[in-house]
Amino acid sequence: MLLLPLLLSCLSGLASPVEVKRPRGVSLTNHHFYDESKPFTCLDGSATIAFDMVNDDYCDCRDGSDEPGTAACPSGRFHCSNAGYRPQYIPSSRVNDGICDCCDTTDEYNSGVVCENTCKEMGRKEREELKQMAEVAREGFELKQTLMAEASKRKEEKQRKLSELQDGKKSVEEKVEALRLLKEAAEKPEKEAKDTHTQAWEAQKTAEQAAKDRARAEEAFQELDSDADGMVSVAELQAQAELDVDGDGVMTESEAQGLLGDSSQVDLAQFQSSVWEAIKEKYKAESLADAPPLPKTPVEEDQAPQPDPHLDQLSPDDDYDDEDEGEDESDEDGMDEEAKVPPATPSSNDKAAEDESEKMPPYDDATQALIDAAQKARDQFEEAEKSLKETEESIRNLEKEISFDFGPHGEFSYLYNQCYELATNEYIYRLCPFSRVSQKPKHGGSETSLGTWGSWAGPEDDRFSVMKYEHGTGCWQGPNRSTTVKLACGKETLVTTTTEPSRCEYLMEFLTPAACHEPREVVHDEF
Repeated sequence: MLLLPLLLSCLSGLASPVEVKRPRGVSLTNHHFYDESKPFTCLDGSATIAFDMVNDDYCDCRDGSDEPGTAACPSGRFHCSNAGYRPQYIPSSRVNDGICDCCDTTDEYNSGVVCENTCKEMGRKEREELKQMAEVAREGFELKQTLMAEASKRKEEKQRKLSELQDGKKSVEEKVEALRLLKEAAEKPEKEAKDTHTQAWEAQKTAEQAAKDRARAEEAFQELDSDADGMVSVAELQAQAELDVDGDGVMTESEAQGLLGDSSQVDLAQFQSSVWEAIKEKYKAESLADAPPLPKTPVEEDQAPQPDPHLDQLSPDDDYDDEDEGEDESDEDGMDEEAKVPPATPSSNDKAAEDESEKMPPYDDATQALIDAAQKARDQFEEAEKSLKETEESIRNLEKEISFDFGPHGEFSYLYNQCYELATNEYIYRLCPFSRVSQKPKHGGSETSLGTWGSWAGPEDDRFSVMKYEHGTGCWQGPNRSTTVKLACGKETLVTTTTEPSRCEYLMEFLTPAACHEPREVVHDEF
């Protein structure tokens, strides 16, 4: 961009060229080597020849400098003056080849081809393009100056905010520590009160269970004491087959005597203290013994019936009476209906009462007040701790942002935390400067990382002209993806192109005012 005014000046000067006598195909800068009053020395010093041998369509010099205006030398160069446009060199082999390579047509002076001199028109178009580019550079640099001013203010603001957060962090830490101590102080009596409440409830449950157990023992004693003499004897225990000790289904005298502690009989106190504990898991109360049996399970019903031996003895000619069959079917239906009756289950009220009895009673007012005070202290501590974490996170983010190299004057800082997209036929490319580059299929699919921020990678004299993003998603049997972002001056901020010059290596072109340089005004004379 710095050379645009100079190029415009040169092109303007070429509109009115000054003719200097020189051999065909020789540039103005080299005309002094071609003095027709002296022998010509090859530019590489390989030979000296008579001047009339210059452009004689025979190559005498190794470097081809004696035939600038003919196609005799394979290494020769023909200079196109191109008045009104930019001068250029073409290989001498193109001279008089029937194709106009010079816009001023001087390369086809002896081919018979009629060419149109387009230099003035090409010069006009190029000057117009350069003028537009110079205007973009000028406006872009003005925007850049605004960006630099805003970056300076933004950096000062962030540094001020960082200082405030760092100063405030200490007070927040002190507050968190103070609230932590208050929380711990409030939780100690809370825990003691809750433990006391729980222990009292457990003790109450234990006492109630013990009372129930004593009542069951007394009830069992009364049921076992069949002769109501106030004693449970060996014979009375033997009547309870379910109390069988060795599992053979028979309650022997010795087994009964062993349960009675080797005594022949025990009273209620002895029964409760020693006998009941040994038999209560097996003992069936009379109230349960009188309960109707549960219906057969589906597994039992599905079992195949055993053949009746009497039926097997009937001859094939024996038949059944139809009425008997009907009665049997009705009986079977009746049995099925009975079998379908579900077994009795505890009522919902009984279950609710049982659940309620297992539920710990509410805390008393004093304990609840301690719980509320501890919860309030916890809430205050957690809120302060959350505030401290948010402060620490803000400090980390600010320190990270301030540490970035956003250019000599911070002009690229406005790109931070911003993303720019470019949609192609297949993909949507996304550039988030100083963060990452990615691509995503346009018609659905997961995002692929093309690299995360690495560093500035421009040449030494223009380091901030190229960004490098590295360590993206790995290619199949290839390297990790990476992206080079080339920055160019523009009035807008946008991604213009994305290509993949090499496998897994992407090239992105990005316009931004921050890449514009200050234009240099060149004063020149028109001639």
